[in-house]
Amino acid sequence: MFNKTMMTGLTGGMLLAAILTTGHVHAQDWPQRPVRMVVPYTPGGGTDSITRLIAEKISQTDKDIQFVIENKPGAGGNIGMTQVARAKPDGLTLGMGQTSNLAINPVIMQDMKFDASKDFTPIAVVAELPTVLVVRADSPYQSLADVVSAAKAKPGQLKQALATLGTVGHLAGEMLSYKAGIKVLNVPYKGASPALTELIGGQTDYMFATPVSVIKLIEDNSLRALAVTSGKRIAAMPTVPTVAEQGYEGFNAVDWKLIVGPAGLPAAAVDRLSKAFVVVSKDPEFIKRMEADGNTVVGGSAADAKAYLAKEQVEWRTLLKAMQFQLK
Repeated sequence: MFNKTMMTGLTGGMLLAAILTTGHVHAQDWPQRPVRMVVPYTPGGGTDSITRLIAEKISQTDKDIQFVIENKPGAGGNIGMTQVARAKPDGLTLGMGQTSNLAINPVIMQDMKFDASKDFTPIAVVAELPTVLVVRADSPYQSLADVVSAAKAKPGQLKQALATLGTVGHLAGEMLSYKAGIKVLNVPYKGASPALTELIGGQTDYMFATPVSVIKLIEDNSLRALAVTSGKRIAAMPTVPTVAEQGYEGFNAVDWKLIVGPAGLPAAAVDRLSKAFVVVSKDPEFIKRMEADGNTVVGGSAADAKAYLAKEQVEWRTLLKAMQFQLK
């Protein structure tokens, strides 16, 4: 830092140049220690695995950036993201935000501890993960249209299995009901595994599940996939049509993952992290590993991430308000 003696005799232009140069040195010093990456879910889950893969790949791309992964689950991801929002904005605490905690929860939950539109600095959109509409292999439903027709013929009787409440899978089902004008019976479970077990056993009729949870069950002919909820088909299931292709134009319900930090992060840190992930997002091995589980890698600049988050927050807020959706 400059003291008064050092500043004596400097002209305005010289002083400005000195200050900018000093700032540049500090920016180059970042990160002074490993970056804490908060995962707002339990170890071993999909978000945790993807975060660890990204941390590994970014560290390979920029060897001066190392990460310590910290799992802070609870309240639909809100506990971990609250810690990120309240962290010192020095670039040394980041978080893996998702559709649920940055776009859905702020609309459907009353007691939010952060403002998702103001309390974060978006850095990079990692990937999008749709859900898959599945029925058991011997189900009479051969298409999305069959499910909708059956639901209209028997209002409130078709049973939709839910892995948990308030997730993208749950909201995808509610979105279909809203757009198709049908009423079904939601059957919530404590996780995807029991929900899928009962779907296969015939206790429920259909479910919107993550690709990774159903790919093997589809391959061994326990389940049949009828639709994916992304705007485009996914590499892991190229023959499965989208919901939009089957008569519901614009239908898009994906669980995106977006690296964020607290509001006010230094621009130099944001730029460096963003550029590192751009490199990672083009890595063939990374893309292959992500697509194997049904993800579509997104990438882009920090400005792209900011625009993406703002757009998603508006779209989810508008839809949820129109649906008059409430957690029950």
